[in-house]
Amino acid sequence: MNLFKIETTDFSFNLLQVIYLVGSVSFMVGLKMLSKPESARKGNLIAAFGMIIAIFGTIFLYGNDSGDEGVEIDKTINYLCIVGGIIVGTIIGAMMAKKVKMTGMPQMVSFFNGMGGACAMIISLVEFDKLLERINSPGGNFKIMFEGFESDMTDLGIIFLGLIIGGISFAGSMVAFGKLEEKLKDITLPGQQFINIGLLISILTISGFATAGYIENPNVVFLVLALSLLYGVLFVFPIGGADMPVVISLLNSFTGVAAAMGGFLYGNKVMLIGGILVGSAGTLLTVVMCKAMNRSLLNVLIGNFGGGSKGESKEITGSIKEITKSDAAVLMKYSKKVVIVPGYGLAVAQAQHVCHELEQILEDEGVEVKYAIHPVAGRMPGHMNVLLAESNVSYDKLIEMDEINPEFKTTDVVLIVGANDVVNPAAKNDPASPIFGMPILDVEDAAHTIVMKRSMKAGYAGIENELFYKPKNSMLFGDAKKTLADLVSELKSLG
Repeated sequence: MNLFKIETTDFSFNLLQVIYLVGSVSFMVGLKMLSKPESARKGNLIAAFGMIIAIFGTIFLYGNDSGDEGVEIDKTINYLCIVGGIIVGTIIGAMMAKKVKMTGMPQMVSFFNGMGGACAMIISLVEFDKLLERINSPGGNFKIMFEGFESDMTDLGIIFLGLIIGGISFAGSMVAFGKLEEKLKDITLPGQQFINIGLLISILTISGFATAGYIENPNVVFLVLALSLLYGVLFVFPIGGADMPVVISLLNSFTGVAAAMGGFLYGNKVMLIGGILVGSAGTLLTVVMCKAMNRSLLNVLIGNFGGGSKGESKEITGSIKEITKSDAAVLMKYSKKVVIVPGYGLAVAQAQHVCHELEQILEDEGVEVKYAIHPVAGRMPGHMNVLLAESNVSYDKLIEMDEINPEFKTTDVVLIVGANDVVNPAAKNDPASPIFGMPILDVEDAAHTIVMKRSMKAGYAGIENELFYKPKNSMLFGDAKKTLADLVSELKSLG
């Protein structure tokens, strides 16, 4: 007896549509709530609830339970495999989520995003095989340029789109994961732009001809898959470290579009809407990131993103000046306004809680304290916002770059904790720099800047920072968490 068997009725069909509607609305509400830090956690839970009911509604209510000529099909094995997969995936996902540190979040996002692309890619391969069974002609070839197969042509086009986008997303995300883990280095081939453009044109051309029926060999699907995977690898390999947040966002939008293709194939409204939401949100975020980095989205697509300098960088003049912890504490205590610039180093040291404590002590002394948030601080969009929210920093103290930049002229001290490239003046005055043109935090306009770093090692973009040599700048070397704790102690001792 099949314990899982559910007869398909008008009631179950209507119930499934209601579930899809509720799921789709929950995605939209959750996405809207994610736009504000104070409601983001609740929005995530609402969207997760919508996904859960959509998954189980699809498993138990979608499709018919009878085969050809009324022969019933026992789906017990299918259900057991699905439930088993959900259990295994849940355990692995939960373990990874608990184990990952805040500094490893970009890598996890890239990995999970790659898995989504791989799923879309596999769906396309499976559906291609099913389509081939329907339209297979003698000799193992397929040609659908004749009457009666217009719908199959549409399905084939969607299959190719899902295969291409999913393959690029999977391969690109895996390379991004390796680069964020610092296991892969930037690789740029001679004529990289032309190779990438040629690959993309070849993929689209071959897919178009196959969809129209001019290529009759079914193995063309594997050729398109191989070229898509190759493009995904070559697309990400030359991208510089400072530009990785934009790439993560773009690949995320690719996965959303690939998932939407699966929604088209199955007529699954919630899958389609979910994919469209992810794809559109990722695309909008990519455009915002490109604007924040002063990059062209076209250059991202052809692999000329973060593509090195235009010549020899200008020589940096000046000298490094160190400051003691006690002097730094005195300087901040008697300031009217202090702006803290958090960076990846803050995340690495897990110093966000001590940083919040420093903020509270300064405010008790009558000092106005704000946080300057660059759009790509850290290694993914929103990295610093999440990090500081974790330590209960008030959301209204997190000021975006465009709003905080005019305030630096009236700021007494800027405390830069582990940030580097986002405060480097080379982005404004060195055309040969790989970050030239990227909008930065104008910290050099402040009366004093204090940079907290472990050493003089270059930032993620791999270039030296001019700010360190400016007359108004002082270096405070050491581990961010310990140094901030020492500053807190110094301030307390000053009364």
